[in-house]
Amino acid sequence: MQDQLDAFRTQFESGSPPFNVPRSVVDTIHRATAELKNSSQANHAKKVGDVAPSFLSKDPDGRVVSSSDILARGPLVLTFYHGAWCPYCNLDLKALQEALSGIVERGASLVAISPQNAANSRKAIHQHNLDFPILSDPDGKVSAAFGLRFTFPNYLADLYKNVFKNDLALVNDDSSWTSPCRPGS
Repeated sequence: MQDQLDAFRTQFESGSPPFNVPRSVVDTIHRATAELKNSSQANHAKKVGDVAPSFLSKDPDGRVVSSSDILARGPLVLTFYHGAWCPYCNLDLKALQEALSGIVERGASLVAISPQNAANSRKAIHQHNLDFPILSDPDGKVSAAFGLRFTFPNYLADLYKNVFKNDLALVNDDSSWTSPCRPGS
């Protein structure tokens, strides 16, 4: 997967088709990434050995899902997913789908958590042929409990909304412009 991520990044940052993004866009993303890495955000994230917070969330069909119920059946592999708009996250979901049989063979369940609305989660599940759910975190409470909630700086929100045409306020049904981040990403 790292090779795919690296290839995507190289193509995107080069400004070549299909992206054709100007250098200023790449520089803006690099600025936001550097600010995130230099912030104290990573200090808030749960670490290996920490107790994971329990949570309730909804699947794309509106059914309540409890982490306690999942854990009663066995281990839980949890990933946080920005949403269908994030090409890096979509590569991650595909890799997790490929790893799913090994996860299940070990008696574990796999769940993704996303701030995007249910319709966009259904779309991502269908588009990527996922056999695991994407649960809703519409107000960011789950990602915040794991120390992963990131607020987009205004200049980055502007870039996503006006250049990439990804209005996260609409995609997520939430005007906060927050998303889960992965420290170091």
